[in-house]
Amino acid sequence: MIWIVDDEATIRDIEVYTLNTTGFEAKGFSGGAAMFEALKTELPELIVLDIMMPGDDGITILNKLRAAPSTKNIPIIMATAKGTEMDMITGLDNGADDYLVKPFGIMTLVSRIKAVLRRCGKQKPDTLLSAHGIVMDTERHEVRVFGEDVELTKKEFSILRLFLRFPGKVYTRENLMSEVWGAEYVGESRTVDMHIKTLRQKLGDASSCIKTVVGIGYRMEVTP
Repeated sequence: MIWIVDDEATIRDIEVYTLNTTGFEAKGFSGGAAMFEALKTELPELIVLDIMMPGDDGITILNKLRAAPSTKNIPIIMATAKGTEMDMITGLDNGADDYLVKPFGIMTLVSRIKAVLRRCGKQKPDTLLSAHGIVMDTERHEVRVFGEDVELTKKEFSILRLFLRFPGKVYTRENLMSEVWGAEYVGESRTVDMHIKTLRQKLGDASSCIKTVVGIGYRMEVTP
C-alpha cells in the first residue's frame, strides 16, 4: 500500500488513481493529521509526502515518522513545488529516501516509487507486471484492466505475461507457439492469431497496446 499525503485534492487523486492502475494499492490523505490517524491501524509500504501543506509541513511530518519506532523504517519520497537546493538537503538529511520536484510526470512518480521499493527490498521482482492500465499478479494468476478484473485462459495469461515482461520485443508466431504451447506442440500458426484476438477482446480499450507487426508477429508497446 502506497500513501499519498498532499493537500491538493486534484493532484492527490490523479496520483492515487495512477498507482491503482499500475500495479499498486494506493490511498490518499489531505494532511498529516488524517495520515497519523490511519497509522493507528495500518502501516504503508511507502509514503509520498508533500512538503508545502497547511498545519504541519512535510518536514515536520517526516521528523515525526522517523522518530516513532513503528514508522522509522517506512520509505518516504518528498515532493514539493519549491525545488530549492535547501529543501532537498533538508528532506534528505532528515531521512527522506528520495525527492521529487513539482511538476513531475506521473510515470516518473511510478518509476521512482518502484526504485525506492527495490532499494529497500520491499518489492518482489516479477510478481506484479503492469503497463497501459493492465495489472497482472503472477502469483495469484489475476489480471485487472483499469481496475476491473478480467478472466483469461491459461494460454491468454501466458501470452500477456510475455508481453508485459518484455515490452517492445517482437514475438513471431513460432516464438509464441514455443514459449506458450511448448517446443513439442504441433499446430497451425493461426492458433496464435485466434488467442491474440480473444485476448484483445477481453482487454478492451487496453488492447491497443498489442501491436501486429505485419509479416512477423506481435509486440507490446513500450510504456511512455
